[in-house]
Amino acid sequence: MTIRAATRILARYPLVILVLVGGLLAGVFAFAGVEPAARWTATAVAAVVALAQVVNMVRDARAGRWGLDVLAVLAIGSTAVLGDYWTSLIVALMMAGGEALEDYASHRARGQLSALLSRVPRRARRIGSDGEPHAVDVAEVSPGDVLVVTPGEVVPVDAELLDGEADFDESSLTGESLPVTHPAGSPILSGSVNGSTTVRMRASARAADSQYQQIVALVEGAAASRGRFVRLADRYALPFTALALLIAGLAWAISGDPTRFAQVLVVATPCPLLIAAPVAFVAGMGRAAREGVVIKSGESLERLARPRTVAIDKTGTLTRGRPEVDRVEAFGTSSADEILALAAGMEAGSNHVLATAIVDAAAQRALSPEDVTDLEELTAHGMRGRWNGSALCLGKAAFVAAETGPFELGELAPGETAVYVGVAGEPVGRIVLRDEVRADAAATIALLRAGGVGAVVMLTGDADATARHVARAVGIIDVRSGLLPADKVAVVSALPDRPVLVVGDGVNDAPVLAAADVGVAMGARGSTAASESADVVILLDDISRVGTAVATARRTVRIAGQSIAIGIGLSIVFMLIAATGVLPAIAGALVQEGIDVATILNGLRAGRGSRSRAVDETRKPLVNPGVS
Repeated sequence: MTIRAATRILARYPLVILVLVGGLLAGVFAFAGVEPAARWTATAVAAVVALAQVVNMVRDARAGRWGLDVLAVLAIGSTAVLGDYWTSLIVALMMAGGEALEDYASHRARGQLSALLSRVPRRARRIGSDGEPHAVDVAEVSPGDVLVVTPGEVVPVDAELLDGEADFDESSLTGESLPVTHPAGSPILSGSVNGSTTVRMRASARAADSQYQQIVALVEGAAASRGRFVRLADRYALPFTALALLIAGLAWAISGDPTRFAQVLVVATPCPLLIAAPVAFVAGMGRAAREGVVIKSGESLERLARPRTVAIDKTGTLTRGRPEVDRVEAFGTSSADEILALAAGMEAGSNHVLATAIVDAAAQRALSPEDVTDLEELTAHGMRGRWNGSALCLGKAAFVAAETGPFELGELAPGETAVYVGVAGEPVGRIVLRDEVRADAAATIALLRAGGVGAVVMLTGDADATARHVARAVGIIDVRSGLLPADKVAVVSALPDRPVLVVGDGVNDAPVLAAADVGVAMGARGSTAASESADVVILLDDISRVGTAVATARRTVRIAGQSIAIGIGLSIVFMLIAATGVLPAIAGALVQEGIDVATILNGLRAGRGSRSRAVDETRKPLVNPGVS
């Protein structure tokens, strides 16, 4: 271990280090025969831990939370007063170690907004008085300024398009996976990505008032407004504390011996309650990570175990998030492979999202792109070129019809788009593309419903016809379409059956993932901002892992509940034994350590099991009387 790592551990868990070092010193003093020094060292260390617990108790009480710390403080105090300083030290170690383990289980090693903030546009190209573009800080842009946005660049502020037609990738804002063509005069939202040509636009808002910056503000506000969630163990705190104090008080009153009070409280020290859930949660989170699912905290895992409503994004979540060639339709004698090879030859040098899909489709069919020369790209319309001496054209229907003469278009299903191809003045066919529904999307939705999810809602910024087409394919009835990020947050906030689990992948999903009771981000190809805002991140491009995540959470919470029950049951048995006076305090502390081991070993079971077993677990409703 490096000095830096040791320093980090010391800073994070000072009480654990203090108890270990203090216990070592007390042991040295006792071995050397310096009993007073050993007693005062151990008592001082235990007193520091008890004082820290008192501070936490006061802080929690002011926040309206009541936990189990009072039993530990009383156990440390009573054994110290009776001179049993080794027992005080053991109880202090149990408490400090239990809290350190819980902290480890729930710690979020991330900055909530770091990804969003790193992608906020910071510079803009503003046309100056000399007519040339100059890079300026985005905060200096005012409404009315004329900006230049180059290909692939993020639009820095909300603006009005000045130049002709242009394509923009708005998937990070609306979820629409296909490029959107805007004519001159159209409003363009900040956060959109410019297509393949340089355009001019007039700023219509300051940076702070623009769409992308509002997404950042939404994430901040939604994360801050998330309701407090009670820890699993804390639900048992008050009844267990009351029972322990009752048994200890009766033992003292009946026997007249204050030692009985201390003996009972040492056994009642609630380490099984504090340790059982964190150990199971750490094990369950580790198992989930092996399945490609990162659960960022124990609190997130507990909410993930019992969703009653699932709200799920369409683009990139239920669908693959990128257009793919669905079919090639020939109009004449040319074959589908010939049409695709010609199109791939024209699109090979383009960075357009549809071009990439066409080239990839040709490669998948082992087709070599044709050698096309004299290429000319007409932004937002199509391309011209020559092949074997013949004129070629490719692009939108209107563009190809202008080159070849009118032809029958044929209908497209919702969510489909087409690229038309013409050769030597004749239309030869079209390539139909769509954002394909994931093969396992319908099965995942059915699995979640079988596990107790009562309502499934689709959230999308896409058109209603496209959204409902996908919804029918996966078995979703409740569809909310045409939503901007703020609309998604409003919809999720109004859903009645809680907790609500939200699944998404884009920057536009970041606010709603933060506002959800538990947010799940498809992180393999999704935005980093969405992954940062979510409680759970799916590292693989596999929506079925959502079911795996829920299954793992269910099993983990079930095992944690079992461990708590074991700890409570054994503690009550030994409290009753200690009340008779036959169990000395230090023996009771060692017994309590044995109970800790039993709960830890049981909790570690959450880290074992196969993925098929996890999927089976999803089909079972969560049975745990202590979790509501």
